[in-house]
This record gives sequence, C-alpha cells and structure tokens, in this order.
Amino acid sequence: RFSVKTLIDRSCFETIDDTSPEFNNFAAILEQILSHRLKGQITWFGYESPRSFWDYIRVACRKVSHNCICSIENMENVGSSRAKGRAWIRVALMEKHLSEYISTALRDFKTTRRFYEDGAIVLGEEANMLAGMLLGLNAIDFSFCLKGEGLDGSFPAVIDYTPYLKFTQSSDSISSDEEELRTLGSSGSEGSTPENIGPPFITDENSWYNKCKRVEQKYRLALEQKGYLEELVRLRENQLSESVSQNKLLLQRIEDMDLAHKMEKEQLEYIIVELQDQLTVLKNNDLRSRQELTTHLTNQWPSPGALDVNAVALDTLLYRKHNQQWDEKSFQSLDQLSAEVSLSQSSLDPGHSQDGKQDGMNLLNEGKEDTPSLLGLCGSLTSVASYKSLTSLKSSEYLASPTTEMTSPGLTPS
Repeated sequence: RFSVKTLIDRSCFETIDDTSPEFNNFAAILEQILSHRLKGQITWFGYESPRSFWDYIRVACRKVSHNCICSIENMENVGSSRAKGRAWIRVALMEKHLSEYISTALRDFKTTRRFYEDGAIVLGEEANMLAGMLLGLNAIDFSFCLKGEGLDGSFPAVIDYTPYLKFTQSSDSISSDEEELRTLGSSGSEGSTPENIGPPFITDENSWYNKCKRVEQKYRLALEQKGYLEELVRLRENQLSESVSQNKLLLQRIEDMDLAHKMEKEQLEYIIVELQDQLTVLKNNDLRSRQELTTHLTNQWPSPGALDVNAVALDTLLYRKHNQQWDEKSFQSLDQLSAEVSLSQSSLDPGHSQDGKQDGMNLLNEGKEDTPSLLGLCGSLTSVASYKSLTSLKSSEYLASPTTEMTSPGLTPS
C-alpha cells in the first residue's frame, strides 16, 4: 500500500521511469509477493530446481485478451526467466493492464495451487485486495526502457523500507485523506474523528501558485494525449477504409475468376462432347470400311475347288501332249479345256472374260522354246498365273517322266 501510494504521489510531479526509486521499490515488492513460497520444478532425477514467478504468470495469464506473453517470450535481449518476469511487470504497467493480469491469474485457483505452497501470499485472503490496490496505477503514465540493466536477473530484488519510515504526504494526498476521514466520521460518533491530522495547510501565495502550475501541466499533458489519440483514431480510420476498398477489390477479383472458371469448364465440356461424337463417327466409318474390304476380297478370289479342277485338267493335257497322243478327240478336249480356263477367269474378273478366253487360246497356240527356268513353275498349280504359263509349253522335255513320277494322269507333278 505504501509503495503504490508513493508511486502515485511521485507521478504528480514527474514521469515514472527506471530511474525512479519509488518504482524500483514497487517492482521489488511485487516480485517478492509473486515469488513467496513458489514451488520448485521437479526434474527426472527427483531434484527440485528453483523457478521464477514468470513460469506462473506465463501459464495463468494466457486467458487475458491481447496479452503480451508472446512478445516477452520473443524478446532477444531477455534470456533468463527472472528477467522475463521483470520485463512483464514494466510492459503491463505501460499497457495499464497489470491489475487485470493479477486478477486473472488469481482467479485461476487450480494453476495457482499447483505453483505455490501452502501459506503463500497469493493463496491467502490478502491476495484478493492486491488487484484492487494495483488498479490505481492505471492512471499513471510509465516510460521504461526494456534494454537496460534493470532487467538483468543476476541480482535479487531488494526492498528499501527507508521511504516508508519518514513518509510525508503531499497536500493533495492530505486533503483526500481528510475527506475520507470526514466521511467515515459522519457515519460514526463525532468524537471518534481526530481533530489534528498531519501538518496544517499552507495557504500562502507560493503554494497556490505551485498548485496552479501543476494543474496547468496536467491539463497540457491531457491535451497532448487527447491530440495523440485523435490522430491515432484518424490513422486507424484511414487504414480501415483502405482495407475495406482492398477487400472489395479482392471480392470482385474472386467473382471474376469464378466466372472465368465456369466458362472454361463449359467450353471444355463442349469440346469433350464434340470429340466423343467425332470418335464415334470414326469408329463407325472404320467398321464400315472393314466390312466393305472383307466383302470385296471374298467376291474377288475363286473358291479352292474350282482351282483344283482346272489344275487336274491342265495336268491331263500335259500328259497327253508328252505321249504324242494328239488326235481329233484330244483337240476337242483342248478346246474344252480352253473353255474351262476362260470360265475360271471370268469368275475372277467378269469384265475381262472375253480377253481371258483369247489369251488362253493364244497361249496354247503360241510357240516358245523349252528352258529349264520353267521347271520351277510346275510345282504350283494353285494360282491362275501358274497354269496360264504352263499352257504355253509345247514340249515336256524337262518335265519328269510320267512312268516314274506319276502313277495316273490325274496326279499333279511334284
């Protein structure tokens, strides 16, 4: 209580920073309160290592909205746990949220019980008054440097009790205390109110002039803060308007992209359907071409039975020619054979039936010299070209003897 009171009184004259002895004393007292009967951390081997109050604050104050826990954790020049706790005290005072941090941590009784032993200050009844006493610090503007030696966790927090042994109140504080005592005395007996409290008022011109100076200084400070806040609000409004315009542009761009995507999807679907139709048409044309080709090949070539009959008739003709059995009956058979050959050609090529008949007669009547190159044509009589070439032979000198290689006129020479 004394540290908070002296800190508020000092703030009336000057800005509170790290060089203020009242603040150093207050920070040491708060650190001692939060470190009172703090449990150590149990290791794997069963030993208990010391722990700082920052470990408790880091866990218990996570629920505070817009807290500075992550900022303290990421500070580069703050390494030890005690230094992080001291940095947290300064940041919470500058944010004017120290009372909110402490009240939130004390409400989490389960976490507090886990970190502190029985008899700790934060577990007693006095802890409920701590947040209320710290609420008055929200009216003070603090200015701290988080890179100084005050954050070093190597030295302990030492409380200086000297200012409280010779404590003197300012005139504002005395007047406020008298008002409180007068209010309390009015509710009780008149004799209970002390008559003389503190030194008498100084009513000279000097004191009133100093009071006016302090009021004017406070007014100017409030005016500057008001101007700063107005400028900050104006800046935030401009940022908000820019964000809204950018959001509209992004939404419009997203709608355009969705529309373009839908159009591309429809075009791709149309192309797929068109390609499927073309593929179906190509398949039908291919099937129709295969059927036409099969029908054309089937109607063009003669049956194997007709070729065999023509080949047997040609073999009989060659056998009779070799034995010089040419008579009138043989010439009749030759005419009959020529007719059959022409019929077989007409079955292969109907448009050239007459030409085929004349060619057959010319081949029979045309004379050619016997050469050994015709010997290889005697082995195959399954095609029309083979027996066409054989009918032009006049001599069978190079053919095999029918007595040794053929047993009957109906067999084909090998």
